[in-house]
Amino acid sequence: MSCKTTPDGAARVTVIPGDGIGPEVIGAARRVIAATGVRIAWEEREAGAVVFRQGLPSGVPTETITSIADTRVVLKGPLETPVGYGEKSANVTLRKLFETYGNIRPVRELPGVPTPFSGRGIDLVIVRENVEDLYAGIEHMQTPGVAQCLKIMSRKGCEKIVRLAFEVAVAQGRRSVHCATKANIMKHTEGLLKRTFEEIAPEYPGIEARHIIVDNCAHQLVRVPEQFEVIVTSNMNGDILSDLTSGLIGGLGFAPGANIGNDVAIFEAVHGSAPTIAGTDTANPTAVLLTSAMLLRHIDEFAAASQVEDAVMRTLEDGVYTRDVRVEGAVSTTAFTDAVIARLGQQPRVATPARAHKPLQLPQVESRPDYVSAGRRRAIGADIFVEAGGTPESLGQSLEALSESSQLRLKMISNRGTKVYPSSGAITDCVDHWRCRFVMRDAEAELSDEVLLDLLHRVRSRHQWMHIEKLNEFDGALGYTRAQGED
Repeated sequence: MSCKTTPDGAARVTVIPGDGIGPEVIGAARRVIAATGVRIAWEEREAGAVVFRQGLPSGVPTETITSIADTRVVLKGPLETPVGYGEKSANVTLRKLFETYGNIRPVRELPGVPTPFSGRGIDLVIVRENVEDLYAGIEHMQTPGVAQCLKIMSRKGCEKIVRLAFEVAVAQGRRSVHCATKANIMKHTEGLLKRTFEEIAPEYPGIEARHIIVDNCAHQLVRVPEQFEVIVTSNMNGDILSDLTSGLIGGLGFAPGANIGNDVAIFEAVHGSAPTIAGTDTANPTAVLLTSAMLLRHIDEFAAASQVEDAVMRTLEDGVYTRDVRVEGAVSTTAFTDAVIARLGQQPRVATPARAHKPLQLPQVESRPDYVSAGRRRAIGADIFVEAGGTPESLGQSLEALSESSQLRLKMISNRGTKVYPSSGAITDCVDHWRCRFVMRDAEAELSDEVLLDLLHRVRSRHQWMHIEKLNEFDGALGYTRAQGED
């Protein structure tokens, strides 16, 4: 994706210096980019802590949103995220406002940064879905002591991130893509990503496609990390794995990142705002410098991007480093940036030079909401979630009595996913949150809203319910999972 330019040809980019060390490391990146000769017209805007303090709950003011919608390219410093109270993360808000559905996190072994994995040749990319999954942030207290978070994954979202992962592999000349999921447990959500990956992989015959269970992926990353080239995964899994892989090569101070959408791209290192060292000129700018190389490639400045990446490698090779590598002999943020600028145009002596890149082709997926439709659908029952004390037996007998003359019958009750009624003899420490599964007495009949509302009225006469899910079949396949122990 190319960017918008000023009348005299400078690339227009919104820059958000951010909080804590943000202004220092973003300032370093701007200096290095200027030294490459690439002309950028920066539009500086605010977000994060300073905006929260002004009383804006989103942390992102209208002026910033307007600038990003216009320039379509952002270089962003770290933003503070409120912990444990109402405001949303400004980082997540920006990603969602502009549908930057793909988080790209390259991880590469760096010279002069000793780790237990030095010499292994780590060079991989995590491609993380960025806007759905648990990070949709849809949570409810279902009872005073039971919380729920909805894990939302769509076929459209899965297809976009899978295609992006394969296109990253093509653009960077990589030979394999692993899809890391927990589809063995979450068969409809994580399973959707796995199935989408397996359907799309044949469109890229030159790239080896492998599925891997995410916990095994984490295990393999610390045993044989060099086997991976591209890993595509869901939002929560990607958040964890990308930080894990950053740890393999020295930490978050060396981890660049980009949030990519079809309309807007936001480039940001993944480290935090480090307020305790803000203003001390000791922060490591490496992650943001490598992030700026990603930005340069995005605006088709491939030669300058390689110059920046190679200059960072050469600087580290020459023994110039900040205090997060070693305190003894460490240089300041400013001095490290000066050293990188002095090495622009030089290649590393030992490390592999920057990988050749081709323009990244972003996936084009239909925007219509009903991206997937079923030929046949049938509601065969409903799960009614009930808050109640007492035993599974007392609740089950009560619900059976209440539904005796209904077209729906109680099939089972589960507690935290395990069937507890009718009893199977299992030992379950129950809470006051019960999934009560009702199905049509006539197995060939279809549930109507009138029948369901009648049942809810009956249940409500004795019990507190808080949530309902219809049990659907789509083209003959079950659209729900069974409880542990349910037949």
